[in-house]
Amino acid sequence: MNEISRRDEVSLSGAALRGAPWKAAAVGGGVVTAASYGMGLITGGGDLVWALGLGISLFALIAAIGAVSKPHEGDRVTRQARVWSLRHPWKFALLPAGITAVLDYPVQLVLDGEGVFGSAVQALWHGALVYLIAGILTFTMQGRARSER
Repeated sequence: MNEISRRDEVSLSGAALRGAPWKAAAVGGGVVTAASYGMGLITGGGDLVWALGLGISLFALIAAIGAVSKPHEGDRVTRQARVWSLRHPWKFALLPAGITAVLDYPVQLVLDGEGVFGSAVQALWHGALVYLIAGILTFTMQGRARSER
């Protein structure tokens, strides 16, 4: 029996994200947030909630793709987790999507004023977009897992 539990899948995704470029992800998300909000202010339609949601989503995407882009770096456990992530891109993409939804929910709730349910729907929508993009990008990088055998 080669199947692993959902808990083990989340653990493997977390181990793959252990060596993610968190500083680059934070800087990238922050720069995009500031640029988006600044451009919105210049054009007369600045929306802080939208800019923060975009920055959070980009933060999670940079971390996810940066983590699996170099499967041969890191310690043995991290390397094995990254190879697993490249072989199972849709399972791996669940964790960055969850991170996005969890980080985006308070922003939606406090700043947008849509209420508990509306904020949850918006946060889940942003998480779903990150899931789709991270899954596709990780899927396209599967050749890196094959070269790691």
